[in-house]
Amino acid sequence: MGIAARELSLYVIRPTLLYLGQNNPDAEVLLLGIAASQSRLGSELHNRRGHGLYCIREPRHWALWDHYLAHNPDLASQIRGLASQHAFLGNPHLELTVNLRYATAIAWLLIEEQKTPIPHADDIPGMARLWRQVFEPQGRLRDFTDAWHSFVTPLNQVARDF
Repeated sequence: MGIAARELSLYVIRPTLLYLGQNNPDAEVLLLGIAASQSRLGSELHNRRGHGLYCIREPRHWALWDHYLAHNPDLASQIRGLASQHAFLGNPHLELTVNLRYATAIAWLLIEEQKTPIPHADDIPGMARLWRQVFEPQGRLRDFTDAWHSFVTPLNQVARDF
């Protein structure tokens, strides 16, 4: 069983984006869709595709630190501040599985690094294309949209009922 979409959005994704200076509802919805398609909102936190909520592969994690964050020490320090003090040094990839805010920040930076415009929250095909570009180059757009309809659409229906 995964994390409830509403709680993931309210208590993990939104605060992490705000911490990074991103007050962007479209980015919030995109990350929710990526978590749905990558790990079924946390039902599969560690599998052959990668670690954690966003199934980030170890080489991508290293490359982000070595080629993106290394050139921005202030941002690197901010991201490092999300990680566990001792656990990160021993096994930084484990942070992607056990630390939801750290994993969300890394996922966001993988997107930001591409310098691709973020699709609007109602542009599911656009979000699917960005997901495939950044997270699953061999993925099928249908995989994203199926996950969206299974995990995120029910959240939207609940939100309208309140």
